[in-house]
Amino acid sequence: MYKINKFIILTFSLMFLMACNGDNTAEKQTFPVDKTLCQFSTGECYKKVADITVGLMIDPVNTPSEKPLNLTLTSTQAITNISVRVEGRDMFMGVIPVSLSSVTDNEIHGNLIFGSCSSNYMVWRVFVSFDYQQQPRTLIYDFLADNN
Repeated sequence: MYKINKFIILTFSLMFLMACNGDNTAEKQTFPVDKTLCQFSTGECYKKVADITVGLMIDPVNTPSEKPLNLTLTSTQAITNISVRVEGRDMFMGVIPVSLSSVTDNEIHGNLIFGSCSSNYMVWRVFVSFDYQQQPRTLIYDFLADNN
């Protein structure tokens, strides 16, 4: 019985040793480019509702976690009653309000900071709510954090 237990322990130990290799693939893993996400490195991300187009730009364009980000919205028509918030798309990371610092008829500026995620693949969702033609409207933009 002692030899069988020793054999089982040795077998499991070898299995775990074989599963571990010196190559840390988690850090080197790359993800396919999701074409549905905003790619700020190529410019503004546009969404349309009714007859208005609203562009979103975040700077720095690689959207680093835990760093100050500048958000700019541009619209083809004047909008009012604007609010912006950011949430995790696939996991709850809280609700992050965006402090709007400058608002004109067609351009809105704001600042935000969001936290980091240990998964190495965190998609954030920007909700832009506003009034246009006396109707409430909402646009949704998704982007990848730490998009190097």
